Amino acid sequence: MSSDALPTGDRTHEALALRARPAPPSAPSAVITLAWRALLKIKHVPFQLFDVIVTPIMFTILFTYIFGGALAGTPREYIQYLLPGVVVQTILFITVYTGVGLNGDIRKGLYDRFRSLPMWQPAPLFGALAGDLIRYSVASTIIIIIGFIIGFRPGGGLAGVVLAVGLVLVFAFSLSWLWIIVGMLVKSPESVMTTSFIFLMPLTFASNIFVNLSTMPPWLRAVVGRNPVTYLANASRGLMHGTVAPTDVAWVFAASALLVLVASPIAMRLYRKER
Repeated sequence: MSSDALPTGDRTHEALALRARPAPPSAPSAVITLAWRALLKIKHVPFQLFDVIVTPIMFTILFTYIFGGALAGTPREYIQYLLPGVVVQTILFITVYTGVGLNGDIRKGLYDRFRSLPMWQPAPLFGALAGDLIRYSVASTIIIIIGFIIGFRPGGGLAGVVLAVGLVLVFAFSLSWLWIIVGMLVKSPESVMTTSFIFLMPLTFASNIFVNLSTMPPWLRAVVGRNPVTYLANASRGLMHGTVAPTDVAWVFAASALLVLVASPIAMRLYRKER
């Protein structure tokens, strides 16, 4: 019997048998693909762009011109102190979207689909984290450009600015693991936002992002001085202005490592359980 006379089912089976089975994607390839997916989701949730673009500009300009004269004498003097802190605050607030996006995907059943795909299974988590690092970098760049326009002049030069942003990204990456845990435990994306801001508000505002520790009463100075965000703000200012204290950088790396060591195993266990 000729191949043309084969029943349709036999020809289909023959065609499938002759084709080599495609190799599953590598772990880096899966992570990059899902990182791109995380960025594309912004098109469908444009509100996330508000925190990446509008909020940084608003905080930088408003705080500089409203509080600059009272806190530092002139807005130009205050922006030298404020801008590194605004970078820290903005990036830390944006980290909540890691948990928000994860929670939304779980509720929609997307993680059940990911489970059926022949890929490295933690890729959705690391892809989301990688995509968010790009978003953090965009927000940092916008803040720094606005700062330059209104008078920010870093004594540490471009290298100091890049190192400061890199340090903030390291801490943001580690903090994101906490929001992954929250995203898997609560029932809705709105609950992720509410829960995360309960922790982020005191962490950022009870720090030296906006004012120097010397302006605070002794009891408050003792509390704020031990806040990890204070160490991060100090290290970022020091790197941008060329006056960094190595102990501040060491504290940031230590806090970041502790967060990852404690939170990432819990997040991975919940992820496997969710699957």
